[in-house]
Amino acid sequence: MTEFTSADAGAAHPILSLAHMSRLAAYGELASVTAGESVFGSGDTSPDLILVHDGAVDVVQPATMLVEESIVDSFGPGEFIGELNLLTGQRIFLQGRVTKDGTVTRIDAAGFRKVMADDPELSDLMLRAFISRRLFLKGGQGARGVEIVGSALDARALRLRTYAARQRIAHSWIDIESAEGAAVARELDLGATDLPAVLAPDGTLRNATPGDLAVHLGLTYRPRAEAEIVDLAVIGGGPSGLAAAVYGASEGLDTVLLEAVSLGGQAAASSRIENYLGFPSGLSGEELTARAMVQAEKFGAHLYSPCEIRALSTSGPLLELALENGATIRARAVIVATGARYRSLPITNWAEFEGAGIYYAATEIEARDCGQSSVTVIGGANSSGQAALHLASRGAAVTIAARRADLRETMSSYLVDRLEAHPLVEIRTRTEVVGLSGGRHLERVTLTDHTSGLTWSQDCRGLFCFIGAEPATGWLRDSGSYELLLSSDGFLLTDTDLPPSAVGAFDSLGRSPLPYETNLPRVFAVGDVRQGSMKRVTGAVGEGASAVRSVHAAIADY
Repeated sequence: MTEFTSADAGAAHPILSLAHMSRLAAYGELASVTAGESVFGSGDTSPDLILVHDGAVDVVQPATMLVEESIVDSFGPGEFIGELNLLTGQRIFLQGRVTKDGTVTRIDAAGFRKVMADDPELSDLMLRAFISRRLFLKGGQGARGVEIVGSALDARALRLRTYAARQRIAHSWIDIESAEGAAVARELDLGATDLPAVLAPDGTLRNATPGDLAVHLGLTYRPRAEAEIVDLAVIGGGPSGLAAAVYGASEGLDTVLLEAVSLGGQAAASSRIENYLGFPSGLSGEELTARAMVQAEKFGAHLYSPCEIRALSTSGPLLELALENGATIRARAVIVATGARYRSLPITNWAEFEGAGIYYAATEIEARDCGQSSVTVIGGANSSGQAALHLASRGAAVTIAARRADLRETMSSYLVDRLEAHPLVEIRTRTEVVGLSGGRHLERVTLTDHTSGLTWSQDCRGLFCFIGAEPATGWLRDSGSYELLLSSDGFLLTDTDLPPSAVGAFDSLGRSPLPYETNLPRVFAVGDVRQGSMKRVTGAVGEGASAVRSVHAAIADY
């Protein structure tokens, strides 16, 4: 869990000058408040931003079946009350309770969006405070508003925890195998078929999925109008999709982003990215995702996850996206940024251990679950090396199994040097995993060394798989969207890669396909899903940003 520092505390509680207060108050309505009154309630779907002129307000964590009511934070004159949920639309289970009579300005959602767009100084000041407050909530009593109960050995619980972490949801984790978990199960009558469960002040979600949690918190797609039309719909929330959302929204396009699983894509699974421009100390994939999400939302983009696309229709003047929940979004342009899906090994019982010992990410969640046990990392790219170093830094004994004879063929030299120097890392080249065994959780792996011909079994609490991915275009076939042209290996073809026979739809437009445009006008593809893409985070971000320029040109006449 992220530690909340004194520097964060200062950013979380800026005192506005009289000039700042006057500018901010102009976006709302002045109101008198009395002690005991609520300025927002627990679970409100669209709370106001509250500017305190005089008086005092406590932010309170309401009592639940498990915890007593507690004061999370307090605000006085010159301070504003709000956090990231004003950007994301998430319901948070906190109450704003007046403790001293006074006056406040209430700024509704429309006014808040306007000040974020019109006043860069106030926008930046509030954004820093919101980020610091979310960190504060995640590290304190605010995390008790959403509690996930389950087993660390359960793949479904891992998916739920991963979703909550990537969405920056302030939450706490209760392991059902701990003393606290056993007490919670008795108190709430939770059986094995009820897990994983989510506890919130307004109810318990049993056998919960990320989709259930998203619906409960208001993070799934909700139409803003009866027949909503947007300028740009981005399908996929990895680095390329997030970049497209940031640039689309910042350049005035009404933008929505729809992600089927959880935001961040494969990049969010990286424990450290060290060669990303502007971050000399590196940053984790989760950090990069969190920054990009806030940036996109700051400019007014609407991000929805999980939100699965059932079909893409290009038959009318507007592109239509049919969602799995039955809703329809009409868009002037679509950017497909669905990325790729992780590859696995052809081992018979592989699926049995996915999420219960087999992982495709090495974030804090997986590292904490594995602790100082023996783990195996397969793959020879940078992601494998960073994962191995991260796990070893937490005390795990790491075996790297790579099929190639020399790691330096596929991994940066600086990473190989660090791995070779680390006492807890063993590198085995020309070696592959050929077997798995265990009960509810992976316990051992069998490896074969193709140089010596030896095969052996060793303890393994976690098998971390980084052996590449395949383009996530299956949804196009499943939805019947056969019109989009794919390469023989499933990647979307765009602009100069399109054969002359596939660009007939552009004849009536009097132009050729624009950069990143598919064979269907106003449908673009970027990132790992696109044929010829660089397959690097920096390349994906560049493609997502650049495609927005093509979007502007394509929709100019629509």
